[in-house]
Amino acid sequence: MEKIVEQGLLYDFYGELLTDHQRNVYEDVVFNDLSPSEIAKEQGISRQGVHDLIRRCNKILEEYEAKLHLVAKFVKIREMVGEIQSQADEYMETRDLERIEQIRRLSGEITSTL
Repeated sequence: MEKIVEQGLLYDFYGELLTDHQRNVYEDVVFNDLSPSEIAKEQGISRQGVHDLIRRCNKILEEYEAKLHLVAKFVKIREMVGEIQSQADEYMETRDLERIEQIRRLSGEITSTL
């Protein structure tokens, strides 16, 4: 997964568990594309402090994911839903009942993943 997408997903799932200060700096780097110099000036800290804070935030978010696996489950379910949509489209074109069986199998996998 692309690093920026991964950071965004980790933040979406676990960002509320960061402190306000960590969230503000992390959002400025990841979502607002500000440079460490700009953030340092805005926050009244050093550039090195910004780098250290981002590294610490990434580590915290990755540790939450290692314990909870919410992002991995989300990505897996999103892929399976895409496959269900593809199978449904295929069924609409061919009326092949095997597509329905595939949809049932995938929906069962989604249910067991939750």
